Amino acid sequence: MPWTVERANDWYASKGFVFGFNYVTSSAVNSTEMWQRENFEPETIKRELKMASDAGYNSCRVFLPFIVWENERGGFFSRFDEFLSISAGCGITVMPILFDDVAFAGRDPYGGPQDAPVKGVHNSGWTPSPGFAIADDPSRSAELEAYVKSIISAHKDDERIIVWDLYNEPCNSNRVDKSLPLLTSVFRWARECAPSQPLTAAVWNRADAGAEYERFIIENSDVVSFHDYGSANETVETVARLRRHGRPLLCTEWLNRYSNNRFETHLPLWKNENIGAYQWGLVAGKTQTYLSWDNELNGKDAMPKVWQHDMFYADGRPYDENEIEFIKTVLSK
Repeated sequence: MPWTVERANDWYASKGFVFGFNYVTSSAVNSTEMWQRENFEPETIKRELKMASDAGYNSCRVFLPFIVWENERGGFFSRFDEFLSISAGCGITVMPILFDDVAFAGRDPYGGPQDAPVKGVHNSGWTPSPGFAIADDPSRSAELEAYVKSIISAHKDDERIIVWDLYNEPCNSNRVDKSLPLLTSVFRWARECAPSQPLTAAVWNRADAGAEYERFIIENSDVVSFHDYGSANETVETVARLRRHGRPLLCTEWLNRYSNNRFETHLPLWKNENIGAYQWGLVAGKTQTYLSWDNELNGKDAMPKVWQHDMFYADGRPYDENEIEFIKTVLSK
């Protein structure tokens, strides 16, 4: 059973304003590359999380790929623990994500060297987890259960972890209801571990309000999380709809400068409403999420004038110094 509303709100009241970001190292094209033995870069992580901490961030959301756990189990656990220690040293808590249906690359995950980013294309290398072939194969269920339980059980009382995000954008990639069995299972498996941290998965598509997967998520999450890349007016409507459930709210993806979803339009709203907020992206790198979803620079190796996501160049320079000052001003109030 999910936490009571009272327990969830008491937990949230103890956390203060949660201000975070979604994180992939600037040197990785996707989460597989970030976590594989050959590509894991503690020094890059230290440098980039220090940049975030200096700007006022106190939490990050990070994807844990099943394929790396499957191929490099012992090494994966040690690298994840090292990541948690680096984050804690920067004053940043971690929200791990266990499964994911987003598939910008148009293929299932694969080990070894990852494809280079496609010039001018937003997030061209992103693969889902565990991958649709595994997710839809009942014979692989025991492996997925072992993955979930081994990670959560090892960190169920770890204060470095703030929330478990069990499934990113379930039913995305035209999955419709195909993801419901795994979504149902991952909540059950996680609950059986009895973690001290809350469980959640995000409602992510305004057009799907009231859909079966959304109803399941809200009924089973300890804290309600959502994604929001729309205008402030759309955000206010979404918040009003989700407030009715009485639980704390976390926006685990936001920031799209092209759609008037910006710091000046949304950060005061998150702060005033005490909604924890994790924008997409930190450092402009191989994921190329500074580019628009519309891929207006397809085939060109160029930096757009307006970034869709992200905050810093790889050398630490901010995309917009005024944004950094605005963030610090809002957080200080």
